[in-house]
Amino acid sequence: MKLTMSQALVKFLDNQYVSFDGVETKFVDGIFGIFGHGCVVGLGQALEQGGHSLKFYQGHNEQGMAHAAMAFAKQSRRRRIIACTSSIGPGALNMVTACGTATANRIPLLVLPGDTFACRQPDPVLQQIEQPANYSITANDAFKAVCKYWDRVVRPEQLMTAAINAMRVLTDPAETGAVCLAMPQDVEGEAFDYPDYFLQKRVWYLDRRIPTEREIVKAAEMIKAAKKPLLVIGGGVTYSEAWDTAKAFSEKYGIPIGETQAGKGNIPWDYPLNLGGIGVTGGAAANALAKKTDLVISVGSRLTDFTTASKWGFQNPEVKMLSINICPFDAFKMDSVSVIADAKLALEAIDKALAGDYTASWGDAIKEAKDSYTAEVDRNYSVELPGALSQTRALGEINKAIAPDSIAVGSAGSLPGCLQRLWRSTVPGTYHVEYGFSCMGYEVCGALGIKLAEPDKEVYTMCGDGSFVMLHSELYTAVMEGAKINVMLFDNQGWGCIENLQNNQGTDTFGTRFCARNPETGMLDGDLVLIDFAKIAEGYGCKAYTVETVEQLKAALEDSKRQTVPCLFDIKVAHKSMSDGYDAWWRVGVAEVSTSPRVQAAYEDLQENIRKARLY
Repeated sequence: MKLTMSQALVKFLDNQYVSFDGVETKFVDGIFGIFGHGCVVGLGQALEQGGHSLKFYQGHNEQGMAHAAMAFAKQSRRRRIIACTSSIGPGALNMVTACGTATANRIPLLVLPGDTFACRQPDPVLQQIEQPANYSITANDAFKAVCKYWDRVVRPEQLMTAAINAMRVLTDPAETGAVCLAMPQDVEGEAFDYPDYFLQKRVWYLDRRIPTEREIVKAAEMIKAAKKPLLVIGGGVTYSEAWDTAKAFSEKYGIPIGETQAGKGNIPWDYPLNLGGIGVTGGAAANALAKKTDLVISVGSRLTDFTTASKWGFQNPEVKMLSINICPFDAFKMDSVSVIADAKLALEAIDKALAGDYTASWGDAIKEAKDSYTAEVDRNYSVELPGALSQTRALGEINKAIAPDSIAVGSAGSLPGCLQRLWRSTVPGTYHVEYGFSCMGYEVCGALGIKLAEPDKEVYTMCGDGSFVMLHSELYTAVMEGAKINVMLFDNQGWGCIENLQNNQGTDTFGTRFCARNPETGMLDGDLVLIDFAKIAEGYGCKAYTVETVEQLKAALEDSKRQTVPCLFDIKVAHKSMSDGYDAWWRVGVAEVSTSPRVQAAYEDLQENIRKARLY
């Protein structure tokens, strides 16, 4: 078929499918776009011409729309995507942050930025970056550091290998992440006789990777030799849909569970062996047992510093690491013995090898830790402050008021900590926190992507005022799409999470509260600059609520259930009313030399904790 490169790309994307456990799903739902001279008459023309089933979604900030696309793929368990297109220059570079977010989280994201002219005749074209030492470098080379596959299509026939390799990476559970196909704007309109077989329906199989017998024998030996093993449930359990398998394995062998941000919500919070979040943003129960465990069984976790408490959380000198992961890069972390396999198949095979002939020796420690921390969460949910609303109380009221199948969303600031420590999930797939990159601005944009993926579910995104100000562009898109999302905006007048980190390491508050410049001191320590976020939302056409009390929050939550437009809750919470940490350490750089005794003490504390942490 004689088609332009862009027309062929649209037809190709429209015919891609994935198969998981025998269920076939159309992979590409549509394309987000902000048209500019780099894409409007190329890919834009191909989309407008029709003859395909791809939906076009109008973005309003390239980073925002790409975050929405990533959230769509994450909520779809990596089996559906929305591609993203932009113009060259600033439009393209805006998507680099979202690509970093997707790659860090192992989520498929396809970006199709316009590029400069392959023929170079009109150069320098509008928005072109010229590098005198290498004329082939353009703004799109910036994607190389954050993408799992990168290509530039400089001839129309190159699309075939570029598109096949893009799909290879996007549909590989071990290698997936962001993929960039840079598209020079002249090539987008150039034609080629594409063979029919390139454009026909193509099915990519997400086959479960089978563990080897050697891996299973070794894993079973390690578990049998352990007295106090601990299961760490990560995102691999989510994508493998292995929550029932993990729960049954835990119950059969008496092994307690700690949840990562990506793995939280798979196991009901009230399951007796589920100790909740683990690590820096985890709770007291999981962290207490983590210090005593002699075998960490990591299932589908990247073992980030927040999960391992900077490799400090597992204090038993005899502790060993067993890592089940589809991705070899993750499976070997922290000197783990690895099982490189699908989470569900691996747990089933280990169970068969154990044959029920094992019981962990935790005694009453699990119940004691669970009961104590349940009471602590209850306390956080009932905090009373004179004349103010605490963040933990507001979160508790939201948790209790919404339907069990509603989806809770978060990404950055203090709210992911409160969510991992305190949020009570009972239905798999209802806890969606982006914490692989902890990208501020994901919250509102991500909520739109989640709503597009699951239109029949209520979506509640927990967003700080700092994140909202940074990026909420796709709230406008949500209004246009009739996508009712609920933005729970916690306004504490600053970047409270980083202020806490700053203060805890001996530095006074500096640059982390939203204050006016003080003419007397010349510093940003004047009066707080207060914002009426409800009015901002009303300007977009949303239903908005100003909340300063528990009663107002309860009334707003009930009223919002009757609304059909996006809702924003401007929740004014007390300064420093978020949850505390629970005996976990996070390694950050502290000044080795300082005039402050508090900073000096923080540096000494850093050195002491480094000595307690594992070396790799």
